[in-house]
Amino acid sequence: MLLSIIQGIFKTKPNMNELATLAKAGDEEVMNDLLFASTSFLKKTASFVCKRPIDKHDEEFTVALEGIHEAVFAFNSKENASFQTFAHLIIKRRLIDYIRKENSRNKRLILLEPNNEESSEQHYMYDKQSIYTYTVDQLAKARKEELLGYNKLLSEYNLSFEELANATPKHADTRKTALQIAQIISESAELYKFLIDNKRLPLKELESLVEVSRKTLERQRKYIIAIVLLLNSDFALIKEFVKGETI
Repeated sequence: MLLSIIQGIFKTKPNMNELATLAKAGDEEVMNDLLFASTSFLKKTASFVCKRPIDKHDEEFTVALEGIHEAVFAFNSKENASFQTFAHLIIKRRLIDYIRKENSRNKRLILLEPNNEESSEQHYMYDKQSIYTYTVDQLAKARKEELLGYNKLLSEYNLSFEELANATPKHADTRKTALQIAQIISESAELYKFLIDNKRLPLKELESLVEVSRKTLERQRKYIIAIVLLLNSDFALIKEFVKGETI
């Protein structure tokens, strides 16, 4: 029943937050429909993390599937702005843990040549430090790549990290309101398309949706645009790093 709704009766994108909440409450049909609707998202997220195409036959897809299950039961709509953003982070953590375990399982072995006083058996040593360094270096590299990608994306809107730092509202309440506005835009196909097509905020439409003056919207324009771009991006490591502040 719900699956038919997802496939197009209402011809709108399913509200993943609502589906996650219902699934968490124990509705198995909703859980199945949510997983079906998330198939493309799971493949995309797994491919992004693993840096290669992932399909339903790969072990990484199974890990991603377990991750979205975990996300459903950990999700709190009052604390997390978007289920899909939240799930992305959970899946990414699971996949990184999986990759680390695989690195350990396929650990680098250093063959110790026996000397005259040793037996002729081959001796292997697990180079833990090398694997640890590899993992940390890979994560640092991925984070750097995300920052470069985000900076490039911002430049398309004539924004920079320096401008974003200066444009960030100083007061928590003001910042929270700006974040909520960014969330509204990021989750609205129409508003988001306007931003992407015109490289500016849909001020007229926003005025009718939020209790914020046009003057305030214009003053917070840079910050709101930057957050919208982040929310609708695949820069999961950046999102995780600033989670307590933005997401």
